[in-house]
Amino acid sequence: MKIKVGISNRHVHLTEKVFNQLFDCELTKKQDLNQIGEFASHQIVKIKGKKDALLEARIVGPFRTYNQVEVARSDAYVLGIEPPVRDSGALEESEAITLFGPKGAITLENACIISRPHVHMNLEKALALGVKNHQKVGIKIENVKSGRMDASIKISDNGFFELHVDWDEANAFLLKSGDEVDLFIEDDKDGMENWKCND
Repeated sequence: MKIKVGISNRHVHLTEKVFNQLFDCELTKKQDLNQIGEFASHQIVKIKGKKDALLEARIVGPFRTYNQVEVARSDAYVLGIEPPVRDSGALEESEAITLFGPKGAITLENACIISRPHVHMNLEKALALGVKNHQKVGIKIENVKSGRMDASIKISDNGFFELHVDWDEANAFLLKSGDEVDLFIEDDKDGMENWKCND
């Protein structure tokens, strides 16, 4: 089945408490995202790892119950850190990262990851496809740099059916936001052409 691609740049999810430690303003919407109720804000922080380099990252709202910084592997090289590849919210033993805002800096322990490619959907779509949260599925790209990758299922009430990859992954396969790729459920043996995702 076809699914559209959404490309994520480095970004930050914050609790209201940490946001207020960094900013003396409200979190304000710049642009709605496809995931219902989520938005790219006007507010940007600078992030720092073990090197002196600083990178900018936009805050994605609304506030969450945990703090998470999502970077690409190329960002990690610049920052001098080694964040694990994880599903969103799986922050145990992840990287520490320092955030800078107008009011000062704060270092967050176990907060920085490289997000695993994932397929957003709501529960209705998941039931229709017969998939479970965090289940691995296959993605097949057919263009001048064709290839395959694993992705995990992410089910949420506001889930908009879309594959999310970061800029490194998009560049590796020459993908743009809105491109369509093929999604294969693991037991779709004919469509997978005898290729399955790893357990």
